[in-house]
Amino acid sequence: MLDHIHMSIVLGLFVGLVLAITGAGGAILSLPLLVFFLNLKMVDAAPISLMAITLSAGLAAGLGLRSGIVRYKAATLLACFGVLFAPLGVLLAHQLPERVLAILFSVVLLIVSIRSFQKFRTPTLLIGDDCDEPNGCDDDEKPEPACSLNPATSKLFWNAPCTKRLILTGSFSGFLSGLLGVGGGFIIVPTLHSISNLENKMIVATSLAVISLVSMVSAFSYASNGAILWHIALSFVGATVVGMVLGKMLHSKIPSHISVLIFGLLSATIAIVMLAKTLVGF
Repeated sequence: MLDHIHMSIVLGLFVGLVLAITGAGGAILSLPLLVFFLNLKMVDAAPISLMAITLSAGLAAGLGLRSGIVRYKAATLLACFGVLFAPLGVLLAHQLPERVLAILFSVVLLIVSIRSFQKFRTPTLLIGDDCDEPNGCDDDEKPEPACSLNPATSKLFWNAPCTKRLILTGSFSGFLSGLLGVGGGFIIVPTLHSISNLENKMIVATSLAVISLVSMVSAFSYASNGAILWHIALSFVGATVVGMVLGKMLHSKIPSHISVLIFGLLSATIAIVMLAKTLVGF
């Protein structure tokens, strides 16, 4: 039987491999794995999961920053309201019963898995596999989006509907980040696709920049509300880095639509097991 340190290293290596193969969204699996295999409470596993999300999204966002495809103003607005509402989610997480948190997280994970299966069934929509979840995002033309990109300046036309949608999106994703220890990319990415005509690579990079900042603040909020299990957190996050490095060797060998299927199956399986364990004591 492995002790908590060695088990956290094994889990970190696994999550790192998943991250390398499927994209930064794979970090959402950190929390249920920590809960299952280390018997942690969700409020104890959440900050560790958020550290992994901060790391993975931050590294991916750094590449976007270097390429100049992050929309700074949109990311700043999203992140500001995400940071504002994340502590509220953390506060509520410490008030809600463990059972309720587990059910909410399972529902979120099921939604993420369903989106992955939808993308697998329509592989032509898989523009890229570096999304917050490993499911590319379609670039269907949308008439007069709320946040329209000026082709002459490559900047967004700012108006009231655009600003309102970004504020609501940032606030809700930040709240969920604090409440459930998730990145919120499954909210930000589809919302940006529905309200803007930004290119997929810009949406992905902007979303990852927001996620890394909000997740970091959420983790700090958990630290201020109670002690973080640092011996587990450091070994888990460190092993995640190693797993990501090792997984990069497999990334180019696995087609993007297969990585979507892998992530969808993992997410659905973990969500169902988590629900079963919570509802019927499986």
